[in-house]
Amino acid sequence: MTDSPALPPAAPATASPATVRAAAFGALAGGFVVCVAGYLALAAPGSWIGGARELEWTAGELSITRGAGQLTRDGLVLTASDPARTVVVSLATSFRSKDYPAIAWTTAGIPDGVEAALLWHNDYQPSRVFMRPLTVEAGRIAPASVARERNWIGHINGLALVLRGSFTEPITLRGATAKPMTPVQVLGDRVSEWIAFEPWNGASINNLTGGANAQDLPLPVLLAAVAAVAALIYAGLARWRSRLFGPSLGTVVAGFFIGAWLVLDARWQINLLRQADITHEQYAGKSWRERHLAAEDGPLFAFIEKVRAKLPAPPLRVFMVADAHYFRDRGAYHLYPYNVYFDPWRNSMPPPSAVRPGDYIVVYQRKGVQYDAAQQSLRWDGLAPVGAELVLVEAGSALFRIR
Repeated sequence: MTDSPALPPAAPATASPATVRAAAFGALAGGFVVCVAGYLALAAPGSWIGGARELEWTAGELSITRGAGQLTRDGLVLTASDPARTVVVSLATSFRSKDYPAIAWTTAGIPDGVEAALLWHNDYQPSRVFMRPLTVEAGRIAPASVARERNWIGHINGLALVLRGSFTEPITLRGATAKPMTPVQVLGDRVSEWIAFEPWNGASINNLTGGANAQDLPLPVLLAAVAAVAALIYAGLARWRSRLFGPSLGTVVAGFFIGAWLVLDARWQINLLRQADITHEQYAGKSWRERHLAAEDGPLFAFIEKVRAKLPAPPLRVFMVADAHYFRDRGAYHLYPYNVYFDPWRNSMPPPSAVRPGDYIVVYQRKGVQYDAAQQSLRWDGLAPVGAELVLVEAGSALFRIR
């Protein structure tokens, strides 16, 4: 009687946890490489090997050739345009156009309705000025890709920024950059946007952008794409080796998206800690009044303090007006418990027929209000004048009592 041949060991029903983890991390790494490489292939037209260094110019190297402004610690502050509602800021340069396919202006506070354009000279036609419109978003100028501009050739011997429109608030220009748009430089710019500190603002209670206000590639979009591509890679692996990786497919895919959410949450927590540190520096150890003066509306609070010192005791009707709705709202808040009237939605003033003797009007940084001291009359927005006494005046702000 002979022994029967030994049967081969049965294949394992599923892969070991270590094998699953290795496959999951491999799929995640593959998804990251695919997404980042795909983005850089589209967004980085510069050389992938070597490349020129980035050129930067500070605000002190810029010159205002049209309009008005002054150099401050924050940058070049543009305060007024010329009669044609235009501001031109120029910059002397000398670089090869093919090495720098993008130009970026670092700006802040550009109001809606202001148009921007890039001007330049080249050494092929030095007597001509070439122009390309720029995109304004979230109060800043988006970097301009000029590689495909027909006249972006030769040496660039001068750049200029043109702003056209109504300058209701000062615009800050911190400098300019000529970008080689290499993969390293583009990826560095994106990382800087993702980790940029995002201070609290009026919309923070509802959402946070997650870094810079305007981003060419928002971090949530990248993380979602990486998780989705990694899920597809792992699903392909599970289909190829269904007995090994199929049972863990749902858990691994869920883990990819939970991991992406945790990365975003970690970035939010870091931003929160930075904001807490700034808030502590701003308010810790100060009295109630000192905290108000240190707040964003500190100058308004200081002015309202002087207004309240001039007002009789309540009850009293007080109209609060300002160009900015934030100042109208906060001014009314600081004036309570007086009977305060203000428009939270529109930059409007009460019709002259709505005010009566004994009312007070608080004007804070609002245009279109005129006072005739000789006639003791007040008028606004071209309407009929009303009798009024000037009680308090500061730069751009005043308190009037209706007569």
